[in-house]
Amino acid sequence: MPAGPLDIAQLGAKGDGKSDSTPMILKAWKNACDATGVQKIVIPPGNYLTGGLELKGPCKSSIIIRLDGNLLGTGDLNAYKRNWIEIENVDNLSINGHGTIDGQGSLVWNKNDCQHSYNCKVLPNSLVLDFVTNAQIRGITLANSKFFHLNIFASKNVLIDKVTVKAPGNSPNTDGIHMGDSENVTISGTTIGVGDDCISIGPGSKTIRIDGVKCGPGHGISVGSLGRYKDEKDVEDVKVKGCTLVGTTNGLRIKSYEDSKSSPKVTKFVYEDVTMDNVSYPIIIDQKYCPNNICVRSGASKVAVTDVVFKNIHGTSNTPEAITLNCADNLPCQGVQLHNVDIKYNKSNNKTMAVCKNAVGKSFGLSKELACI
Repeated sequence: MPAGPLDIAQLGAKGDGKSDSTPMILKAWKNACDATGVQKIVIPPGNYLTGGLELKGPCKSSIIIRLDGNLLGTGDLNAYKRNWIEIENVDNLSINGHGTIDGQGSLVWNKNDCQHSYNCKVLPNSLVLDFVTNAQIRGITLANSKFFHLNIFASKNVLIDKVTVKAPGNSPNTDGIHMGDSENVTISGTTIGVGDDCISIGPGSKTIRIDGVKCGPGHGISVGSLGRYKDEKDVEDVKVKGCTLVGTTNGLRIKSYEDSKSSPKVTKFVYEDVTMDNVSYPIIIDQKYCPNNICVRSGASKVAVTDVVFKNIHGTSNTPEAITLNCADNLPCQGVQLHNVDIKYNKSNNKTMAVCKNAVGKSFGLSKELACI
């Protein structure tokens, strides 16, 4: 038995949207973490305002967080050390329910200057998994994060299923799900509409499965940016299947810095059965990414891109460039395959086109204007 209640209302939390529920949630976590067996923390119906929640392990128990109410992140940035809800060093975690983790980002988005400066002060991410093994997140909604909605770091065996992630399309840096240095991450049946990447896959990501995801608004499903920092690890074995992208600025994108500081490999990718609906740039590999002019334009890439398959990708593009393969002069992309890619520019005054530089591979079942390799 736990040392005390696991229902935060029994611990004194008030679901009035005004009272601070931070101490009650931390107490429920401690009670559950110190117990053994399977322990269930309950967030009952109501609106519970909190500041930073550092939920640390290791725990003796397996923990379920049942989210029936809504958690609201305070707009007072002094209430956070780093992130909002940060779960660290925990094995066997489940978060489920029909409630919402609402970052109330609109209170502080005007304090985000990361669009203009790469040395900006980063606002708190909403939900962070650090060094977590065997986690399931099901059914909940993540909304209006101050920065990223869900950030998965150095974790293994993570399932995100039937989750909704939503923020306005113009909200800054509100990535839906970001991951890095993590292995065996599955995202299925999830709907994401945000102001940045719906899903972003960072260095060190391995065995990633994305299936049945609907994305839009947002910047698409992105890998990278890679090569910005020293000692970045490879990204490999990524499969994206049965997804739909609606009105996004990018579709399926791999991007790395032009004068990369490290040499991670990008390899063993399959994008299959993906529908594009009015997507600005549906397929992109960009080894010359250089935002805010922070890199040397003539710099040589060290990020090798190999064995990337685009298969059964169809729909409409909002610009003439349906396919952009902008690979490095010194390190061409190798083993790129385009199978049955049928994307049409949805305006009548221009033809669909593909722009390919330094890409080596094969095209099957494409119209002449798209078969650029």
